[in-house]
Amino acid sequence: MSLAKAIMKCFSYTGVFKDFVKQKEIQKLKILEINEAGGLTKFLIEIAGHTLKVYPEIDMMNMNIGNMAFDLVVHSDVLEHIKHPIRGLSECYRVLKPGGYCAFTVPMIVDRLTIYREGMPASYHGSQENQPDFIVHTEYGCDAWKHVIQAGFSECRLFSVDYPSAQALVAVK
Repeated sequence: MSLAKAIMKCFSYTGVFKDFVKQKEIQKLKILEINEAGGLTKFLIEIAGHTLKVYPEIDMMNMNIGNMAFDLVVHSDVLEHIKHPIRGLSECYRVLKPGGYCAFTVPMIVDRLTIYREGMPASYHGSQENQPDFIVHTEYGCDAWKHVIQAGFSECRLFSVDYPSAQALVAVK
């Protein structure tokens, strides 16, 4: 819900997401969805310019996509699994058109700073615990916005639906 709210706010839409995707101006967008963004995928696929890329088909740190190809990049609970998350976000920046948005979620511990897990015991989360693809490289905290700015974005917005458990971030190019 927080990701849907964040995306709709970017385009000044108030209402529900299933109606948002049917709007004429939204139907014209080029959208890259990296892995499935939970319950949003079933709505995003209604947009003609929607592209879904699922790991390992896409390497977020080195996307085989041209520059400035998309208006919106969406991913949910993916970035924490990327070994170099700033690089992953910089790739999102690269594939976005000027004025584009990268809307995403990461699990966030709001009362703590971000921790890089290198050198620590392995930590996993996902539907298949203890699988190499589900290893957590970064545990995000209240400073998650820093990665957005370090990746080149000019602005980071934070949206909350059910504090402290449901935050979405939007990086603005």
